[in-house]
Amino acid sequence: MYNIDDIRAILKNKLSEKRYEHTLGVEYTAAALAMRYGADMNKARVAGLLHDCAKYFPGEKLLAKCRKHHLEINQYEQDYPELLHAKVGAYLASSKYGVQDEEILSAITWHTTGRPDMTLLDKIIYIADYIEPNRNKAPDLDEIRELAFKDLDECLMTILSHTLSYLKEKGSVIDPTTFATYEYYRR
Repeated sequence: MYNIDDIRAILKNKLSEKRYEHTLGVEYTAAALAMRYGADMNKARVAGLLHDCAKYFPGEKLLAKCRKHHLEINQYEQDYPELLHAKVGAYLASSKYGVQDEEILSAITWHTTGRPDMTLLDKIIYIADYIEPNRNKAPDLDEIRELAFKDLDECLMTILSHTLSYLKEKGSVIDPTTFATYEYYRR
């Protein structure tokens, strides 16, 4: 098992105060969702804590780390390298924090974009990142939080739908992985 207190101590020194509070919120929410849906609570807590462990790196540094460690980069990530914090975070979780559990590493990798055929832990971290108690800007957040504890897949679809709508309204290019995830769960 992983020492949660040690991970928290390291992250407290690496992340901004706001990002650290968000991280604790994701840990807490992931643990609650894991209890609700019968997932491994310790894995959920570790993935929740480490999901943004590379968030403090600027985009160019994330690109450099991906190249150095031979992490796959698609064109969208090349154009929007801040998304790479998830892949680099999974790499750091393994290399710096000693996480070798593939389920945890997957949940960290896909917490930003989602992916088709997500594991239970993937879904929990993706949703926990969106609904944790410190978040307050998304529309219908109270309803989405309630839905998270009633129907995880319906909640996932609602979040994906809101995310795609938000990106379209902003005129942003949509990550193909997020769109593929939406299409997969829409069916």
